[in-house]
Amino acid sequence: MIRFEHVSRRYPPDINALNDVSFSVAPSKLVLIGGHSGAGKTTLLKLIAAMERPSSGAVLVNGQNVGALKPAALPYLRRNLGMVFQDQKLLFDRNAFENVMLPLSIAGFPPKEASRRVRAALDKVGLLAREKALPIALSGGEQQRLAIARAVVNRPGILLADEPTAHLDPDTALDVASILLDFHQVGVTLLIATYDDTLFSAHASQRFTLNHGRLQP
Repeated sequence: MIRFEHVSRRYPPDINALNDVSFSVAPSKLVLIGGHSGAGKTTLLKLIAAMERPSSGAVLVNGQNVGALKPAALPYLRRNLGMVFQDQKLLFDRNAFENVMLPLSIAGFPPKEASRRVRAALDKVGLLAREKALPIALSGGEQQRLAIARAVVNRPGILLADEPTAHLDPDTALDVASILLDFHQVGVTLLIATYDDTLFSAHASQRFTLNHGRLQP
């Protein structure tokens, strides 16, 4: 489902975020990606989502070389990808319902079906009662759950999470981890970049560790 073939990502003037990284991930696996701050974890996830393109090598998702996709093809790729990043990119001028609705509106879902999916996603993360709340009125944990709802409303086969429990108190972190693990239990391929894997380690199928852009043996 996901394969990296000798992938490097360089930034000017001479920064190697990833250096000759190769691995593969089968469907429905839970993969933990560890490493120090700046090791390349976020870059790796962004390459899978074609938010960035490799400087060399190939990133394949479901057989597609995503680094070679034309911009018009990216929405079709991302329909099967959910993304939860540390900077949640919530729209603070729109309420919770409208934030989760956004990817369905972009994808052209019929309004009735889209509304049903949005409420189902909000219910799954425990925010259905807060659907009219603006993000500023939500706690940090609720904002993270809202970001997860938006990531899964398309019912993706792959979910990418970058430090999803960082900066949360222990109880809230456990709640967020449980929500992500629930999606894995129903067959979603889950890749989690984290410096602290204690909440997920018992469920991991694979582990990768990056060190200054290189995959550790």
